[in-house]
Amino acid sequence: MQNGYSENITPANNNNNQSSAPTIVKTDVGAKDGQNKCPKCGSTDITLNVNNGKLRCNFCRHEFEPEKLDNAQQDLSQLQGQIVNSGASDIVADTNDIVTFKCSSCGAEVVIDTASATQARCHWCRNTLSVNQQIPNGSIPDVVLPFGISKDVAKTEIERFVGKRKFFAHPKFRREFTTENIMGVYLPYMIVDANAHINLVGKGEHLVRWYYHDNGDSREIYYDADLYNVEREFDLVIQGLTIESSIDKLNNSSSNVTNNVINAIMPFDLENCVKFNANYLKGYNSEKRDTNIDNLRPLVYKESKDIARFAANPTLKEYDRGVAWSDEQFNLKGQQWKAAYLPVWLYSYLQVSGEKKVLHYVAVNARTKETMGSVPIHMPKLLGISFLVEVLGILVMFFVDFDYNWVFLFAGFIYFFVMWIRYRNSNARHKYETETKTNMTNLRKTDQFIKTEKGLTNSKILGVNNTSISGQGISSQLLNSLVDQNPVASLIKDSTDKKGEN
Repeated sequence: MQNGYSENITPANNNNNQSSAPTIVKTDVGAKDGQNKCPKCGSTDITLNVNNGKLRCNFCRHEFEPEKLDNAQQDLSQLQGQIVNSGASDIVADTNDIVTFKCSSCGAEVVIDTASATQARCHWCRNTLSVNQQIPNGSIPDVVLPFGISKDVAKTEIERFVGKRKFFAHPKFRREFTTENIMGVYLPYMIVDANAHINLVGKGEHLVRWYYHDNGDSREIYYDADLYNVEREFDLVIQGLTIESSIDKLNNSSSNVTNNVINAIMPFDLENCVKFNANYLKGYNSEKRDTNIDNLRPLVYKESKDIARFAANPTLKEYDRGVAWSDEQFNLKGQQWKAAYLPVWLYSYLQVSGEKKVLHYVAVNARTKETMGSVPIHMPKLLGISFLVEVLGILVMFFVDFDYNWVFLFAGFIYFFVMWIRYRNSNARHKYETETKTNMTNLRKTDQFIKTEKGLTNSKILGVNNTSISGQGISSQLLNSLVDQNPVASLIKDSTDKKGEN
């Protein structure tokens, strides 16, 4: 306990969870390696129709429905212990990536290196052979979410995103920018469902009134507020918490690679995931999972707890000065893990400045068209205009009668900061705490009035933490709050957004 705050994160099956083995559910039962044939004509030339998510035979044009994963736990409120779908099982380090198939059409032996592909063509009869059965090297997940938008649509979204940011874009980037080289990539994720019991205890404040007191040449603001003891206890189902399962993409704070923009295009419509079939990967790149559940478990616990804390906020609307939880008990009764391939259209640009290299991404969610990216900045131009804004701000400070006119003293710095965020988007992230699906049941509320406090100088209750996060993106949350709470920054941001739209 520190500063009156305590927390407890209890794993499922508290007494023996760490020693007991998880329940493994096989998700590739019935999967056949080799030729995936069209059920109508027998052709193996099968690809994805991005317009409807169905597999289509390129010979007879027959389309067939995707197969859903039907052996996962459906009623998540009954989830107990740890269930691991077989595609999410630990990667075996010495697994042989080389798989040999015997072509059923001509009898030739065909080798597939699963480290780089899950399909190959027979070099004699040209039939396509695919790997569908799971091998313990992270290349075959439980489910796949098919691409839902075409390359042309993704190109339009990327061009629109970059087009709004060309004013301060580096001249070399403007000359070299083209969407012809964008790639469709299936990236590896873990999808986690959880069943938890939460108990939160703390204090909350409700604003009664605020007022000014003159103190010499300055005016100070004071607050009167009602103080309450607050407790919330409830059961919570968390459905589809999505975590990157690539070590490289998990690093969202890298100064050399803008991974955070890929994280920011979530969430995906996970309810439309289908059972893995290598035909969905044809024509796209894919990246193997290189992390195990034990690597991701601490992050999942933290993010699950954040989700639980935010789930309680709709029951705390009367506490407009916030709630300071002093004790948070999070009991994770059950969890379910699935490995997934999720679709992303990706544009990349390597910026080289002397010995420093930065890899910029513009990513498009290939289901929802959500787009986020990083554009290289021409720093001399940004610094020059920021200086002009600073000079203008100083002049305004002297000639405008405004209670907080001192903020114009920082106008140039704020302008630089806002533009940097707009182009680099280093604060962009997936807001898992509010965007993950949840279902709260068995809510028990306690609200006990303590006293009315007068003459408070802080705008929020001391120790407010009901909107705090402990998982990813704490720095991003800080950056967003700084922009949102600064009136000059908000004005600058609004004006630049309008310019970009025009």
